[in-house]
Amino acid sequence: MKTKEMIEIRWHGRGGQGAKTAAQLVAQVAMKEGKSSQGFPEYGPERMGAPIRGFTRLSEEGIRLHCPIEHPDVVVVLDDTLLGMPMITEGTTDDTVFVINSEAAPAEIRKVLGIAKGTVMCVPATKIAIDEIGRPIPNTPMIGALIKATECIQLESVKNNVKKKFLDKFGERVVQGNIRAIERAYEEVKAE
Repeated sequence: MKTKEMIEIRWHGRGGQGAKTAAQLVAQVAMKEGKSSQGFPEYGPERMGAPIRGFTRLSEEGIRLHCPIEHPDVVVVLDDTLLGMPMITEGTTDDTVFVINSEAAPAEIRKVLGIAKGTVMCVPATKIAIDEIGRPIPNTPMIGALIKATECIQLESVKNNVKKKFLDKFGERVVQGNIRAIERAYEEVKAE
């Protein structure tokens, strides 16, 4: 049973864009902040470039659900080429917040999604990732936009987690690029 205090986030992307990593990173940060959380991908025969989904649940109380998210509070789309697919709006309500990686205006994306209500937020996450990280992997900028949209976790907590988690694996340059990408997306996201 979903509690009122629980937020459910469904991530849509393509293999290699970091949807799985983002879903899990947000859950890890929430846990460090003292919340209950889950972050997991939906696996199938995915390959690089194939559509994939990830899921994140955050709650002030315990979470007893162990299933994919069917009625998300937030839908995060890492690749705007997926916007025409019915799975993006499946199970959403008039209150769902859509956070989209796109340079288009939120009003344009609203038309593409075919929704009249709810909040649509857009951020050029791929462009930000290329500028700051040097690679077209939009997951960390999308986390920045998600934080601005929901305040579900703290920006500083995410930046600290990125430092701890990725410094040894990727080095200072990549870590700082990811942190700048998160900050830029947080500031540059536009809403309607």
